[in-house]
Amino acid sequence: MEVTPPTTPQTVLCEDTVVAHTASEAGAGDIAQPDAPKLFAILGPGLITGASDDDPSGIATYSQAGAQFGYSLGWVMLFSWPLMCAIQEISARIGRVTGRGIAGNLKRHYAAPVLYVIVSLLVIANVINLGADLGAMAAALTLLVGGPTWLYVVGFAVMSTLLQTYMRYAHYVAVLKWLTLSLFAYVGVAFAVPIPWGTVAYDVIVPNIALKSSYLTVVVAILGTTISPYLFFWQAESEVEDVKEREGAKPLDRAPEQATSEFRRIRLDTYIGMAFSNLIALFIILSTAATLHAHGVSNIQTSSQAAEALRPIAGNFVFLVFGLGIIGTGLLAIPVLAGSSAYALGEAFGWHVGLARSPHRAKGFYRIIAAAMVVGGIMNFTPIDPVKALFWSAVVNGVVAVPVMVMMMMLTSNKTAMGDFRLPPILKTIGWLATACMALAAFGMFATWNG
Repeated sequence: MEVTPPTTPQTVLCEDTVVAHTASEAGAGDIAQPDAPKLFAILGPGLITGASDDDPSGIATYSQAGAQFGYSLGWVMLFSWPLMCAIQEISARIGRVTGRGIAGNLKRHYAAPVLYVIVSLLVIANVINLGADLGAMAAALTLLVGGPTWLYVVGFAVMSTLLQTYMRYAHYVAVLKWLTLSLFAYVGVAFAVPIPWGTVAYDVIVPNIALKSSYLTVVVAILGTTISPYLFFWQAESEVEDVKEREGAKPLDRAPEQATSEFRRIRLDTYIGMAFSNLIALFIILSTAATLHAHGVSNIQTSSQAAEALRPIAGNFVFLVFGLGIIGTGLLAIPVLAGSSAYALGEAFGWHVGLARSPHRAKGFYRIIAAAMVVGGIMNFTPIDPVKALFWSAVVNGVVAVPVMVMMMMLTSNKTAMGDFRLPPILKTIGWLATACMALAAFGMFATWNG
């Protein structure tokens, strides 16, 4: 139930501050009008979360889908969009209403063993994913300019750690928002190659489902890539950080009069962010379908492998743009993976957490970020197969997502936790539908284990 506050047309809620507009502030002869918040200012947690979903490992999954099955899997991106929107909006609501992240709420309302198992599995999956992304970014840069891959792995890890630790949170978020523009590289690739748009439109709207193991496994991989636990934790914590950083903002359980405008902002931010994420994923599928699949190249296992395979087929320009996109999306995704791990562990152990805090006030939090970077980087210097690492990361994410989503849905129906801000019926229904779909996806992973 959403609480509707009294309308105050003189006050407009923006991302960074609450600005009062009165007639007395207008210049002579001017008519005072309230300024609408700029769209780019409103967009934040949802946009960054959605864009980070298209990380190098995600690019590998979407490239494999396009290379192996052409345009026939485009429907999955349309189907998953409302499910992503619902579960990410629910994540954001938890953070905005309670002033705590998901781990903090799990600690408060569930048994400690459940919390520690969920957080442990999340961190393991995140670190594996982070290591694979560092390797993919380094491999892409090596393809583009040459040089030692190991040096790029170290460089990307160190740079990201320093930025998260020493850059002011508001400035760092601005950098992440601008990095989302790197995803347009894949739009450019799609329009640089011939694509039968009529066929694409039909396949997106009318699913052509093949009941065979290889097809279902890729569908499961796409769902596991687009709806991942680290995205839930990051978006909830981003809302908590936003409350700390924005003047006048408070958790809604303490300031219910802010609910209407905040839920409206969250909904707009989340729906646009998830639409952006899925649209880019669709363009990656289309690009690889029009090039790799059309030329009989169907076995793509990493994002850099996809970029390299594109060069002899689509030319140097497409190869260059695809490769740069891998680096840009990796720079966006790595802090989300490391940060969501630090938030989860920090809240589980009762530490001070938050990128808005200085390093000396949240030492454990920043140590977890650094440790995740170190372990993820070291993975690239071990005999661990990066393709298998990504597979196991997807398996863990797919399995962990189900109990996390179940507990999130239970939490948002709990009056003790959410007060008067329990979910409206439509959002609750779609949230449970998303949970059921992920449960089926997890079941499908095990059912096709030897497929």
